[in-house]
Amino acid sequence: MQIDHTKTIRWGILGCGDVTEVKSGPAYQKTAGFKIEAVMRRDAEKAADYAKRHHIGKYYSDADDLINDPEIDAIYIATPPDTHHFYGLKVASAGKICCIEKPLAQSYKESLKIYEAFTAKNIPFFTAYYRRSLPRFLQIKTWLDDNKVGKVRSIRWNLTKPASEQDLSRAYNWRTDAKVAPGGYFDDLASHGLDLFIFLLGNIKEVSGYSLNQQGFYSAKDAITACWLHESEITGNGNWNFGSNKREDIVEIAGSKGKITFSVFENDPIILSNEDGETALRIEHPENIQLHHVENIREHLLGNSTHPSFGFTAVQTSWVMSKILGNL
Repeated sequence: MQIDHTKTIRWGILGCGDVTEVKSGPAYQKTAGFKIEAVMRRDAEKAADYAKRHHIGKYYSDADDLINDPEIDAIYIATPPDTHHFYGLKVASAGKICCIEKPLAQSYKESLKIYEAFTAKNIPFFTAYYRRSLPRFLQIKTWLDDNKVGKVRSIRWNLTKPASEQDLSRAYNWRTDAKVAPGGYFDDLASHGLDLFIFLLGNIKEVSGYSLNQQGFYSAKDAITACWLHESEITGNGNWNFGSNKREDIVEIAGSKGKITFSVFENDPIILSNEDGETALRIEHPENIQLHHVENIREHLLGNSTHPSFGFTAVQTSWVMSKILGNL
C-alpha cells in the first residue's frame, strides 16, 4: 500500500496514557502529512483532557468508535501489551494502517497472528521499536558496517536495577502483572535491546534462557538470563535483574579488531575502541523520542524507503523473548 503524496494521514491514538504525552504523541503532530484526528481512553474525562491539552478535535471512551471512525486512516495502539493482539486484529479487520507499541504482543503466537492479519490484507503495520530509527544507534550500525571493530564475535548486555518503592510496597503495576506482561520489566525493557541487537547484527537463529521470580514482590518474572546465536554466528548473552543493588545498563559488542560499548537506555556516550584509539560520541535523542520513528513511517507510506520496524521484524523479537521466557 502506497499513499497519495498530497494526502494527510489522519491518526487516532488508542490508549492515550503516559507514553503518548511526550515520547510519541507529539511526534505524530510534528510529522509533515500526519494529523492526530482523535484519541481514545476508557476514562472519558481523561480522554477529553488529553484532547484539549494536545489540541485534538475528537475523543472517545470506546475503542470500537475510534477504530471505525471513517475520518481515521491509521491507528496507533498505545495500550498495555495484553490488549495489543485484541485491538490489532480489530484494526486489521477495519483495514487501517497501524503502529503498535512494543512489545508487539504478549507472546510470539499472538504476534504472528497480528502479522498474518495485516499481511493478508496488504495493510502496512509498524511496531514502536523506535531505537532502530535513532541517530545514536544508527551511528553504531555505521561503525559496524564500516568494519571499525573487524569481524564481530559477540555481544553481551547487563541490565540491572533496584526494586522501586512501588515494587517494595506491592502496589499494583501492570508492568509487573504476569497476566499483562509475563516477563515483567523484561517485557517492557529487554524487548527494546533485543530488537536493537537484531537490527544491528542480524536475525537470531537459536536462543535459550532461564527466568524466575527471586523477590516475590509481584507475579511477573524479575530475574532472567539468556544466551543466543545470530545467523551470522555472532554469540550473545544477556542478564536482566530487577532486584539488584544498583542500576546498570552496559552493552559490549566485541570484534576481532576492537569493541563498541554503549547503553540501551542511558544517554552516556557511545564508545568505539580499536587500533586507532578510543572515540566517544554523545548523540542526544530528540525531545520526542519517537520522532524519527514516526517520520520514517511517513517515508515508508510514501514509498521513499522501508521502515526499519515494519511487518515481521517485531515478530522475530517476540519469538526470541518467548524462547527466553520458556513460552515456546
